[in-house]
Amino acid sequence: DVQLQASGGGMVQTGGSLRLSCTASDLDFDEYEIGWFRQAPGKEREEVACFNSGDRSGTYVDSVKGRFTFSRDNAKNTVYLQMNSLKPEDTAVYLCAAMYTNSYSYLPHNAYLYTYWGQGTQVTVSS
Repeated sequence: DVQLQASGGGMVQTGGSLRLSCTASDLDFDEYEIGWFRQAPGKEREEVACFNSGDRSGTYVDSVKGRFTFSRDNAKNTVYLQMNSLKPEDTAVYLCAAMYTNSYSYLPHNAYLYTYWGQGTQVTVSS
């Protein structure tokens, strides 16, 4: 069975950093489009970033641009989200997701498009 395992969350102060990891089993990340989402209590799931494995293009939501960075280690079949300059409004459960499109450049922005989801990891930023 395909499983995505997210980890790396925690509690930091404003301005701190965390690196989230998402490891896949029975799924080759290099063949899937990847998304990072977050969901705060009482709020809808929000896209943070998404990436196309074909042309390696990606986008970030405006609120995290310049602070969050996506990377990948194909040998470990793991993707990362480096989060710097964290703010209290970044507090949420962060989830990784994957979908297969066989597209060279398609960037899936909507959560409902994704087939596989990790369980989420809590990020809490204190002021």
